[in-house]
Amino acid sequence: MAKRTVKIDGTRYVLIPEAELAALEGRDFPPIAEDGTCEALSFVRASIAQDIVRERRRLGLAQKELAKMAGIRQETLSRLESGRHRPHVRTVMRVEAALARRQSKLGRSGPA
Repeated sequence: MAKRTVKIDGTRYVLIPEAELAALEGRDFPPIAEDGTCEALSFVRASIAQDIVRERRRLGLAQKELAKMAGIRQETLSRLESGRHRPHVRTVMRVEAALARRQSKLGRSGPA
């Protein structure tokens, strides 16, 4: 995405397409401070969580199915997808590997 900036009354703003804004607004990210910053680890957890949810749904998987494929409990996946859980890197890698295996079985486009 090419971003553009504008300056209004001495403040710089970033312009993004409306569709991208709508996608961002649908995410459950941590609050942004007045200076435009947010807590990095919370943001990363929320971003990973949203990516997992989006990919799981795109592949037509229920939480229970993905958890079983990843070798974790459904409750663990639920906490991971909430973005409020501090997952171990190994857990995220197991989920990512399970998603990749499902993707390779279905091909690039996902379920019909």
